[in-house]
Amino acid sequence: MRIDKFLKDSRIIKRRTIAKEACDEGKVSINGKIAKAGDEVKSGDIIEVRFGNKNLKIEVVNTKENTSKSEAAEMYKIVE
Repeated sequence: MRIDKFLKDSRIIKRRTIAKEACDEGKVSINGKIAKAGDEVKSGDIIEVRFGNKNLKIEVVNTKENTSKSEAAEMYKIVE
């Protein structure tokens, strides 16, 4: 699954276009490497997203297509 789609489907970022912009601006990394919007993400990957002063570090648990709002939180777990 593409990283921009994963961020939108997991509801970490509200819209896919905003997720794409975050990737283009270098605010998203996968396993320590700056991510582009089309980069693939799989279970076990560590994603870091920078929102202003905050950093969110998560581990991908699964990459389901078309998730409901209640299932979205099950797609990842927060890593400190």
